[in-house]
Amino acid sequence: MTQTERRAAVVADIVARTGIDEPMIDRLVRAFYAKVRADALLGPVFDARIADWEPHLQRMCAFWSSVALMSGRYHGQPMEKHLPLPVDARHFDHWLALFAETAEEVCPPAAAEHFIERAERIAQSLELGIAAQDGTFLTKGQRLRRPDARVVLPDNTSGETEQPA
Repeated sequence: MTQTERRAAVVADIVARTGIDEPMIDRLVRAFYAKVRADALLGPVFDARIADWEPHLQRMCAFWSSVALMSGRYHGQPMEKHLPLPVDARHFDHWLALFAETAEEVCPPAAAEHFIERAERIAQSLELGIAAQDGTFLTKGQRLRRPDARVVLPDNTSGETEQPA
């Protein structure tokens, strides 16, 4: 069996087990980012960086297609995009909770589980990368916790990166 045939077999298995298809990915992405945009913690992080949401949503559909179905539609650098963000473990935990909630609302259970498992790995990888960028090397079980002045929080929506005197 060739690599292409193995990949096709894996994708066929994912589709058969989960029912994930491109329309489901589109529904999930749009429902999730509608929640993100309205969210007191995550909304300001995204609002400061995204002026035109449709291209972002299309990119996220391509990303999740690549992650969930190995479609190869996404050609970007997610780590590079996330490194400068004023976020820490609180944001990743909240992002994951919103994502899981949305996946469970929009998708059948097997699909939701598939998406959530991948989202957890992605969040962990991004958190580790952001921590390393900050010069913090997390060991197993450690989380990135930045000073409140270095992250966007509902009571600190300016996202100022200066340390308090």
